[in-house]
Amino acid sequence: MLMNYKVILEAAWLVKDIETVDDAMGVAIAEAGKRLNPQLEFIEINIGTTYCPACDEPFDSVFITANTALVGLMLEMRVFDAENEEHAARIAKSVIGKAMKNIPLNVIEVTDLEHSDEDE
Repeated sequence: MLMNYKVILEAAWLVKDIETVDDAMGVAIAEAGKRLNPQLEFIEINIGTTYCPACDEPFDSVFITANTALVGLMLEMRVFDAENEEHAARIAKSVIGKAMKNIPLNVIEVTDLEHSDEDE
């Protein structure tokens, strides 16, 4: 039976010549959006969250050094008619990966849409 899933991928985005965290986040989202639009405008782009290992407090996934930022982006896509969670993740990585060549992608979460709707 084919199912529908929500897949969240994490992307490592490099931004050069940047001075502030807010600028790095804005540039990363804008650049990613340009690569995804207009063909993949249904993919939602957000800034990821990282937890401080010492204090366990969350903060935006942005690291800046030497005016270069590494920004963790979360890319959310709905995948329809997949065989299972693994198949949905492969579909999302393939679709997003074609638009984002040379950008590392990692599967963070795969959620069954039918069961998550019942829980809400």
